[in-house]
Amino acid sequence: MCGIVGVLGLHEVAPLLVESLKRLEYRGYDSAGIATVNDGRLDLRRAVGKLVNLSDLLVHEPLAGKAGIGHTRWATHGAPTLGNTHPHRAGPVAVVHNGIIENYRELRAELSEAGIGHETETDTETVALMANHMLAQGKSPEEAAHATIARLEGAYALCFLFDGEEDLLIAARKGSPLAIGYGEGEMFVGSDAIALAPMTDRISYLEEGDIAVVTRQTVRIVDAQGELANREVRTIRIDNTSVDKAGHKHFMAKEISEQPVVISEALSHYIDPEASEIVLGADIDFRAINRMTMVACGTAFYACLTAKYWFEQLAGLPVEVDIASEFRYRQPPVTDGTAALFVSQSGETADTLAALRYCAGRADTILSVVNVPESSIARESDVALPILAGVEIGVASTKAFTCQLTVLLLMAIKAAHARGRLDADQMADLIAGLRNLPSVLNVALEAEDEIAAVSQKLSKAKDVLFLGRGLMYPLALEGSLKLKEISYIHAEAYASGELKHGPIALIDEKMPVVVMAPKDSLFDKTISNMQEVMARGGKVLLVTDEAGRAEASDGVWETIVMPTVQEVLAPIVYAIPAQLLAYHTAVAKGTDVDQPRNLAKSVTVE
Repeated sequence: MCGIVGVLGLHEVAPLLVESLKRLEYRGYDSAGIATVNDGRLDLRRAVGKLVNLSDLLVHEPLAGKAGIGHTRWATHGAPTLGNTHPHRAGPVAVVHNGIIENYRELRAELSEAGIGHETETDTETVALMANHMLAQGKSPEEAAHATIARLEGAYALCFLFDGEEDLLIAARKGSPLAIGYGEGEMFVGSDAIALAPMTDRISYLEEGDIAVVTRQTVRIVDAQGELANREVRTIRIDNTSVDKAGHKHFMAKEISEQPVVISEALSHYIDPEASEIVLGADIDFRAINRMTMVACGTAFYACLTAKYWFEQLAGLPVEVDIASEFRYRQPPVTDGTAALFVSQSGETADTLAALRYCAGRADTILSVVNVPESSIARESDVALPILAGVEIGVASTKAFTCQLTVLLLMAIKAAHARGRLDADQMADLIAGLRNLPSVLNVALEAEDEIAAVSQKLSKAKDVLFLGRGLMYPLALEGSLKLKEISYIHAEAYASGELKHGPIALIDEKMPVVVMAPKDSLFDKTISNMQEVMARGGKVLLVTDEAGRAEASDGVWETIVMPTVQEVLAPIVYAIPAQLLAYHTAVAKGTDVDQPRNLAKSVTVE
């Protein structure tokens, strides 16, 4: 989603703002702009498209000043035009905003009655107009900001900059994340710590309803009740190389290649090497849990679907999996003994956070699996388990997905042992398999050249079907999502057994069908479904292991071979070919791999 940055610096801020916005590119955007105050005068520069367009504009039309705000916009209200680009200015005030102001029409009508018109399609312009209206009534900048914020309904992260105020930023948060960065005689505001990492490692996170008045020397925060609030200042360690491609053509390629390393780090965090035990670092009484509800969006939802198989098969624990945007409005009953588990890479996904808040006070335990331990979802959970994937820049999730799977599998094994479904020897055997997982993933990555060659052919297709059974069904869904989101090829996924209940009508000689089929307990049934595809002229791309290739590769279009692993580990391994197929198909088509059109990394609005 949109990225926000604000700087009260000791030096010219335009280069700092642009550099920070570059670090927020991963969130997805279609326009960008900055505003500064110099010699008391507020001015701004904006450009549609990539940040390089804003950088070019600043070469020809420099913007001086040591106080400023910046923004990358992902269009919600209004098309990505210059007029709709942030910052929005109304007289002596400029505003940047992430979120949606739900009552902007009512506010716009009220302003219109006061003779104040609007020029853009955005909801954010209304915030600037309202603040200017408050200033015109004699209010100070701080009073005007407070009065404006009090009128807003919806979700927002806001930062105000005022004409004549070179030592003042006012920031507010409701529903969208916002952080304050502390420097030496400098202060910063950002959507996340990544944006601020080159300037400071001392960060505090605003809570729901907070308003912060920021100067170079002080930060004064009031909470939703108007009371002074202290927010913990934390030292955040973000490796600056994490936002560097490290020699790879794309961030996605780098992040795919990092999976053996980050999964190894996650395993080291959760597995006691001496006792051969899983240590979650929190007391979760799985014996007292009668039912688990898992809620997530997108790729994280598919991680939950995979975990459903693990928890039910290994631990005998009934699991319901829901899409967050549906769960929160369905208002499902939450029965006694229910644990609610929320999975989110950013920890700020708006629908997932709203679902968590629905379950708070209803579920016995709120659990979360996140990549950002300081995020809202983590802070509002009873137990938050980090996936330790590191910063993920590519919009299409790769290493975060496999780290989510790894942590969820560790939880399922721990639950199975606690519930008496696995004895110590069985658990030790699974842990041994997990410890070997990073080396297995390295072997899987060795198939990249072969997958790239297959992807050249796949890039010519208009439609692709993915099939899988059991644990491979969620992987088929994930493979389909990856392909469509970065290559723009229409793709669908089905449980293989559903093929003849409708989707088989799609099969013809032009339709590639990717079949995810390790030699597991459902292999024979999957291959039977695959044969039905081949009998109708379908072009089968079989993703299997050596035993599967020996038994079922005759007559298929292409075969990709993965290393042989325990059945329970296959989803993590088979994520590699799913990711590489999507990646190399997108490269062959020349699409924007890291920042695909219309998508945002962190969806912080509904």
